[in-house]
Amino acid sequence: MGIEIERKFLLASEAWKDGVEKSMHMRQGYLSRDAQSSVRIRICGDQADINLKSTRDGIYRLEYEYSIPMTDARELLGKVAHRPLIEKTRHILHIAGHCWEIDEFHGENAGLIVAEIELDSVDEAFHRPRWLGEEISTDARYYNSNLSKLPYCCWIDDS
Repeated sequence: MGIEIERKFLLASEAWKDGVEKSMHMRQGYLSRDAQSSVRIRICGDQADINLKSTRDGIYRLEYEYSIPMTDARELLGKVAHRPLIEKTRHILHIAGHCWEIDEFHGENAGLIVAEIELDSVDEAFHRPRWLGEEISTDARYYNSNLSKLPYCCWIDDS
């Protein structure tokens, strides 16, 4: 069984940029994004995958991911995936034994930058870098599947 335990945060500053080890562009779309689960196609560099996730229960959820042929991924994103697609640059940092993924969104979600950390258990302790801001782990507006329904540009001024 695949399990994902993830915490998500807004950023308090741009100081995270000093620690970036690598960055990659991602393009993804959802074939399904309902209240119980989501099915996502993602292209990152020369890799393509399909991902299935359960509804969140706090920061814990079931997750399964499999590689698929690039031609299939391109066709699914172009002809089947709900709009808008999610475009983002993922920046990778390692701090105090943990990998941080900073997602800098583009397109209709431009202006949104989110930090994510995957943990081994729900109560696992981790170092909180100074640039870390408000936790948004359980705020459904920030789920990528929901950003593909109601992009950041549509609700940021209402917050």
